[in-house]
Amino acid sequence: MRKLCIGLAILFAILGIVFAVLPMGTLALLPIGLALIFAFIAFIQSDINQKSLPKWILVVAGLTLIIVIGKVTLVEDEVAKDEQFEQKKVESKLEDLKDLEDIE
Repeated sequence: MRKLCIGLAILFAILGIVFAVLPMGTLALLPIGLALIFAFIAFIQSDINQKSLPKWILVVAGLTLIIVIGKVTLVEDEVAKDEQFEQKKVESKLEDLKDLEDIE
């Protein structure tokens, strides 16, 4: 059971790191949470000499959790208005009206 929990914790920790690097937003919290849960279960089931690997998985998952929460709270996504596109749209509309007038 301990090895299964460690394997799942490593898998979810890697997925959490990948999701944290990619622009996935809060979706990375799911694999990080699962990695923390499985690493904690493995930590509890381990003997004193075997607690090193689950401890490192907990540290990595915790740091990834802090990074994801920091990215979500500190980075603001803004949609800027594209003035050049708006100007081209107006010019295109004026040219279309002028072409229609020339045809008639």
